Amino acid sequence: MMLGGVSGAHADDTGPGPVVAASGTGTDTPALVTGLSEKAAATGSAADAARGHLATRKSRYHIADPDRDLTAVTTRKSGKDETVRLQQKYKGITVLGGQYVVRMTDGDGRRTVTGTSGKYFTDLKVATTSAAVSEKTAISRAVGAVASGLGNAPLRAPATGKETTAPALTGKSNGLTILPQGEGVLTRHITVTGVDPTTGEPLAQEVYVDAHSGYPLLQYSALQTFGADTAGAGAAGATGSVPDAGTAASDELVVKGTGTRYNGESTEVNLYRGTDGALQTIDYSRRVANDSNVMIATYDARGREASSASGAWPSGIKTFRPATPELGPEYTNSGAVDAHWAAGQVYDYYHSEFGRDSLDGKGGFIYSLVGVVDGGRPYNNAFWDGSKMVYGQGGGDYRTFSADTDVVGHEMTHGVIQHSANLVYAGQSGAMNEALADYFGNAIDLAANHISMDDPDAALLGEDLCTTAGPRECALRDLDDGATTSKNFLGASYRSDNGGVHLNSTIFSGALWDMRQDLGADLADKVVYRALTAYMTPLDGFTEGRAAVIAAAQELGVSKAQLKLVKRSFDAHGIVPGWEKAIGVDSDTLLGKVNIAGTGAGAGGGRYATSRTNEDGSEPYSVWTGKTSGKGGTTLVSGNNGNYNVYADTDGKTVAWAEYTATSIQFHVRPVAGGIDRIVGASGTDVSALAIDGDYLVYTEMDPYTGGGHVGYINIRTGANGKVDGGGYQFSTAMPSVKDGKIAYAKLWAESDGYKLGVEVFDTATGTTKLMPSVDKNTAMGIGQTAITDDGVFWILDQDLADEGRTSVERSALDGSDHITVLPEASKDSVFTYSLTASDDAVTVMSVPMATSYANETMPKLYQVAPDGKGGARRVSCNRGDQVLPSADTGKRVVWLDGTTGYTDLVTRERPAGNC
Repeated sequence: MMLGGVSGAHADDTGPGPVVAASGTGTDTPALVTGLSEKAAATGSAADAARGHLATRKSRYHIADPDRDLTAVTTRKSGKDETVRLQQKYKGITVLGGQYVVRMTDGDGRRTVTGTSGKYFTDLKVATTSAAVSEKTAISRAVGAVASGLGNAPLRAPATGKETTAPALTGKSNGLTILPQGEGVLTRHITVTGVDPTTGEPLAQEVYVDAHSGYPLLQYSALQTFGADTAGAGAAGATGSVPDAGTAASDELVVKGTGTRYNGESTEVNLYRGTDGALQTIDYSRRVANDSNVMIATYDARGREASSASGAWPSGIKTFRPATPELGPEYTNSGAVDAHWAAGQVYDYYHSEFGRDSLDGKGGFIYSLVGVVDGGRPYNNAFWDGSKMVYGQGGGDYRTFSADTDVVGHEMTHGVIQHSANLVYAGQSGAMNEALADYFGNAIDLAANHISMDDPDAALLGEDLCTTAGPRECALRDLDDGATTSKNFLGASYRSDNGGVHLNSTIFSGALWDMRQDLGADLADKVVYRALTAYMTPLDGFTEGRAAVIAAAQELGVSKAQLKLVKRSFDAHGIVPGWEKAIGVDSDTLLGKVNIAGTGAGAGGGRYATSRTNEDGSEPYSVWTGKTSGKGGTTLVSGNNGNYNVYADTDGKTVAWAEYTATSIQFHVRPVAGGIDRIVGASGTDVSALAIDGDYLVYTEMDPYTGGGHVGYINIRTGANGKVDGGGYQFSTAMPSVKDGKIAYAKLWAESDGYKLGVEVFDTATGTTKLMPSVDKNTAMGIGQTAITDDGVFWILDQDLADEGRTSVERSALDGSDHITVLPEASKDSVFTYSLTASDDAVTVMSVPMATSYANETMPKLYQVAPDGKGGARRVSCNRGDQVLPSADTGKRVVWLDGTTGYTDLVTRERPAGNC
């Protein structure tokens, strides 16, 4: 399974049906059936009628027992139309993304099935009765995996007053889930939430831990943000005390007020007078007008941390409490007026256009928190956390993020998506999630502010957020940017923008916006809404999204000419069957479609070592080795016993890796030339990348609950082992490298006047350590990855947190002498170094720029520089996708994992590409 990827199923979109799509990978059930007119049970529930239809047509649907294996998620009725969404269970366990939709009409005492769509995986055969990994171990491994991912960033001292042992992350079990890969993979689904210890920003990760071996084989962020400046959104609903919504529906619930929006427009604001007599930003007007249960409440979250509002309610938070119905400048400048007014506009749009009662379709309450900050600083973003909207305070060049109606519409539409297709927020399905939120957010903005589609700025999102910049300079996205799959699709791993959810969204939203320009707003909005709520399912990608929109247009009775316009919109953006094959690269592929997550590759001595799985991702990872020249074949070096073998590295003579088992993580070594696979050590917690050179294997062992990392080493010949810091928790060591028995690593420790950072070298022969005097422990703000070569030790150094994330690359001899700056931090030519690797001839860095918008230039890219820094840095490859986890071989050759093709491929280049 490739989340959000193309399943191989698409509809014949040449005309109306009945149309039965080709089957996708892992299923014999059709992805899309349209044009039906088949009688269903007129009595009983709609869900029973839907399951009955599937049961009586096994030859078409291949679903053995719908009553047993499909449970109702939602039933939506609009006029005569009924849409039933069913969740697949396998032996009682939820299948990730396994949803099937049945569409019916119900009138005059007769139900008729008109079509079906979705994913039901018929090839599942996984054993479900024996989950060898306990829930406690799964939580520990999940938290450790998230901590390990964060640990590759530069090591930073905690803020004053914060202890290094304070728990930064926590995990919550959501039970067993089956990943529909091949015959299925049984996992424990863990949600990890908390705060990034290096940035203080909120985190919410969905992690799926293999229930047999305990390896976290899939993780992606649950954060559904508007922009790129990092934000948080927990998957769980918010908890904590909220105001009493009231029970009576009378005009007394509504107090008419007035306020001024950021744009200077005076507007009506609906308020409520509580039992204490105070006015509150609570709007009951839709409850009165529509006989609904909805309440729209806007909370004062100024000064509260964004992390405290992610999946929770900040303690003691209250609605805004104006003294009079006339809201003054304070309520304008805080963003309260815009947030409260716009939330009502979003409700009205969905109710008037589609008859939808609130985001969940059931009159659910609408909550907005306005004015959160990040570490006390402006938070230039907004997010949906599964139950509410959270808007950043803004600052500098940005207003509070509720200042633009399309931002409010975008975040609230995430709620609509969650309660309909629930598109998984990763990969192509995540990009569609973002695209739909952008489309409807912009549609609502135009309607609420009386802007024509012909306005030259109509397709911009976030264009009104800036304090000084004009709309085009300010906008975070443009639905008229002309993005296509062939020219603009960016293959990304889940560590980069959740697999490209923002990077690739305008390809799909651009097609929808073109359609809106051609069909007109009213018809286009109805088509897209019908596709979202009645055709799409959680793992749909661009091709399935196209088929859903076309089928919805046909159902709504568009003319042949209009249908041609719909198809033309998708064609113009390259969303056609097989579009992925058109993406090219400038690198040499060593292993294609290795399809691995959370683990990289190693290289040395003319060889590489990496994990790989089969194309559908159902096989546990095994370790393979081959020549970096690409000559000769590949050799399997690890066992294949159902456990996951990861973090492979090689020095050209020996391959080392870690094997995840239900109770421990075992370290293996095996000669490249052939020989015995030996277990040389183990860890009871989680580890990150291994490195091997000669007799020594080194690794970082993560403590998921203290956040501490500790570098361990093993002599694979004698068995001698230990920790360079003794394993103590008064400080942390991380990001090691090893050469000729000497180990370099970043170090964090406490002194009487605060925390200090430095680079240290441990000599295994003497047991002594040497702190590099070339690092000023009192001025270092961050220390990153180390690399040892014959030239000395290299590392990443950050001495200025105000330079947009730029860092320098430093080098010293092993005794701390002969210090030089290889790449400067304070220079227009500096890069945003996140990690590095080095050979005797070149230093290769992975650059991850900080950005307020997503583009190819903001993705991880590789640069290479000479060890003495002369000549500056040059791009290793001009590939337009993700370039991550580089490993230096001999000379200037480097291998890395590349996401350009939409898969994870192991690639290499002999020398840098230069300027791209």
